[in-house]
Amino acid sequence: MWQRLGTYVIKNRLVLLIVLFAATAVMGFYASQVKLGYEFAKAIPTDNPKYQEYKSFQQKFGDDGNTLVAGIQTNNFFSLAFFKEYSKLHKQIRNVEYVEDVLSIPAAIGLQKDTLTEKLVPVKIFSDSLNSQILLDNAKAVFQNLSFYKSKLYNPETNTYLMAVRINREALNSVKRSKIIADITAAIKTFDTNTKQETHVSGLPLIRTVVGDRLQKEMRFFLIGSLVLSALILFLFFRSLSTTLLSLLVVLFGVVWSLGVLQLCGYKISILTALIAPLVVVIGVPNCIYFINKYHTSYLQNGDKRKSLVEMVSKMGVVTLFCNITAAIGFAVFALTKSPILKEFGVVAGISIMVIFFISFILLPSVLSYLPSPKTSQTKYLNNRWLTSFLLLIERWVVHHKKIVYIATAIVLVFSIVGIFKLKSVAFIVDDLPKTDKIYTDLKFFEHNFKGVMPLEIMLDTKKPKGILKATTDINKIALFQDSFLAKQNNIAKPLSVIDGIKFSYQAISEGGGDSTYTLPAFGNPLKDLHDKLRIINSRKENNEMTAADSATLKLVGSFIDSTEQYLRISMSMADVGTQALLPIVDSIKLNANKILNGIDSIDIKDTTKAIYKITVTGTSSTFLEGSRFIVNGLKESIFWAFLLIALCMLYLFKSVRILACSLIPNLIPLVITAGVMGWAGVPLKPSTVLVFSVALGIAIDITIRFLVNYKQELPVYNNDVNATVSATIKNTGLSIVYTSLVLIAGFVIFCFSGFGGTIALGWLTSVTLFVATLTNLILLPVLLLIVSPAKGKINQLNL
Repeated sequence: MWQRLGTYVIKNRLVLLIVLFAATAVMGFYASQVKLGYEFAKAIPTDNPKYQEYKSFQQKFGDDGNTLVAGIQTNNFFSLAFFKEYSKLHKQIRNVEYVEDVLSIPAAIGLQKDTLTEKLVPVKIFSDSLNSQILLDNAKAVFQNLSFYKSKLYNPETNTYLMAVRINREALNSVKRSKIIADITAAIKTFDTNTKQETHVSGLPLIRTVVGDRLQKEMRFFLIGSLVLSALILFLFFRSLSTTLLSLLVVLFGVVWSLGVLQLCGYKISILTALIAPLVVVIGVPNCIYFINKYHTSYLQNGDKRKSLVEMVSKMGVVTLFCNITAAIGFAVFALTKSPILKEFGVVAGISIMVIFFISFILLPSVLSYLPSPKTSQTKYLNNRWLTSFLLLIERWVVHHKKIVYIATAIVLVFSIVGIFKLKSVAFIVDDLPKTDKIYTDLKFFEHNFKGVMPLEIMLDTKKPKGILKATTDINKIALFQDSFLAKQNNIAKPLSVIDGIKFSYQAISEGGGDSTYTLPAFGNPLKDLHDKLRIINSRKENNEMTAADSATLKLVGSFIDSTEQYLRISMSMADVGTQALLPIVDSIKLNANKILNGIDSIDIKDTTKAIYKITVTGTSSTFLEGSRFIVNGLKESIFWAFLLIALCMLYLFKSVRILACSLIPNLIPLVITAGVMGWAGVPLKPSTVLVFSVALGIAIDITIRFLVNYKQELPVYNNDVNATVSATIKNTGLSIVYTSLVLIAGFVIFCFSGFGGTIALGWLTSVTLFVATLTNLILLPVLLLIVSPAKGKINQLNL
């Protein structure tokens, strides 16, 4: 069949080339339409309970991940000149387009009792017309007397001050976000220059924007870098500009098709899908090497260009097809997971890798048939002295030192298994950044001074509208939960809820100061009073009679009580503690919330009728935990499916259980070694590192296929003499395997120049896996083949 296909391709080369170029032009049009994704990558499916809880929270209270924070540490904050510059910064940031609100000390308000109406009126503490140090000191005394702002806008123990900037959510999920963040940081840099002060900036909007922009730039760099590196290696191998350009044309077509497929599937470029184009280059180049290597080898044997091209297609077609199938399986299994981001990556990568096979199958023989016959200089690499000596050394080890191969393999495996027991599964929101990066150091600044900036939310469901007015809704229990438990947690910042608003109001009514009056009133029902006030305000709103004070009250309360008055919100910020530490924190919050609020000593309540509140812990930090766990578990499952599907392909291809065992063992060992290296090196299991195993398995298995197919093709030539056939296969196929492995390893090593730990890990861990896979397939695989020689069991022939 493959002989006929080879003849068909050469005979109809012009038509096939026209069709291929036309189809690629169409895909190029779609590729030009592909857009960058600016929304948070969806790690968990929409039917996941944690995702649904988070969306429910967003519908009631809005987004919790759209606040940027700026912090400074200084002893001169309340000096007149410095304070004026800080106030100026507040106004400049407030005027940035799509900034919805800025909360900082210059804009802080207090509550004063109106002597005529006996009502509390919001009053700005720091007047815009402050022009003397005495007036500023007086305002400072008033401000510091309000416990509401302590640990929120300033930390008196470390003299640090915070400014919170809330940005429009829709703008953050669009191309506009880069300009918004740039405008804010430009204003901050001007402030730093004028005051000679370092400002620390953090928060999810900054982290998402800066990290996303850096990744996009890196992916372009890696795509260009992989193309240049591949071109250099190809030119060094083949010593032919035309052959090098032809190979680059193959991978460029593959890149165009991958982007076109991305657009046709309705996906956008995300952190993962951005990797597909460089991966297509890395996988496409070996196809070119194997095809061209076979063409050159055949031409040296028969001297007939056309016959050599037909033999190239007929001999390497089936090999390359199955190699690409196994590589595609290594990626496509991600589509079997429920994680949207992994599914998108798996679908596009799997299709793209199969497309690169058809591009190679058509473009290479068709164009080569138009080019002149290979010159001696172009086939010189087939007799490389260094590689020939290396392969002869391997042959001696395989034939004469089998026991040493077994012992060495066993020692390395024991060492690796010990390392696996040291392996941990943990991920941080910014753990891919270098510890010296300003984003990382600024985040640690806020963790040290304000216990972090990562959002964590608690939603209390009273189970029916107006539920906060029920007699069972005990405001004092909620306050006890906040003050006696949440406020004392090491990694959680001071919580904020409607309780703090009531305390703030009571302190103003008491006309006192300090912590002694920042408390709940000992009489009346504060929640009922608040409800009555909201009812009056809403009535004024309907009649367009609402005052600024009414608007401020509605805005404040609306952030913590939903419009149905069924749900209450407790909002917090926390440190980036990682997935391993976050789970017990969330469990502890649930346990203590149930104990204090529901009187039930359990995390999960089976009989919900006994509970006063349904307690939900959510927010970006909680969903990140669930997302990371979901991705890691999904990737573990994908490795299983990849292994199973690849095993079925190998069984179909070789039709022998013994050959199947020989093929899988040399590819399982590199995965075990890589896991052991991760354990010894302290590299944790997280989404970016677990990805390595499926990718490496799919790519490395093609070395095995090429070796075994060549072995089965050569076996009749050597009259089924296994020893002679193994030796010949090492010499003949070993050359292209080494060249291909060098290209693959070099292609992944380029990721080590990334500024992100996850991308670096993908680079060097995959390179380690491929390097070990090359050795096991060139050394251990032949040794295993000698064990299952025809004398011990007949080896079925391939149906080529």
